[in-house]
Amino acid sequence: MQKRIETLEFACSGCPQAVRVTVRCNSPEQPCRTRQNLASVNIPCPSCGQTNQLLFEPGGRVRSVRPYTCFRVLPEPSLN
Repeated sequence: MQKRIETLEFACSGCPQAVRVTVRCNSPEQPCRTRQNLASVNIPCPSCGQTNQLLFEPGGRVRSVRPYTCFRVLPEPSLN
């Protein structure tokens, strides 16, 4: 496995704060570096606390920043 460290810079989706984060990427021996390959990571803003979902390319270019929305399925109550 190849391990790379990427530094990502982006504007928070909830406030005007600029955020910088370093991520360690693990990839197969021969990574496919095409535009279709994107990684995703959820990063909280240190200023406002908004969790941002980043989509970025293997080379470190940020493609999308949006508020993270958790889609949890709530269990239905039992009729017992």
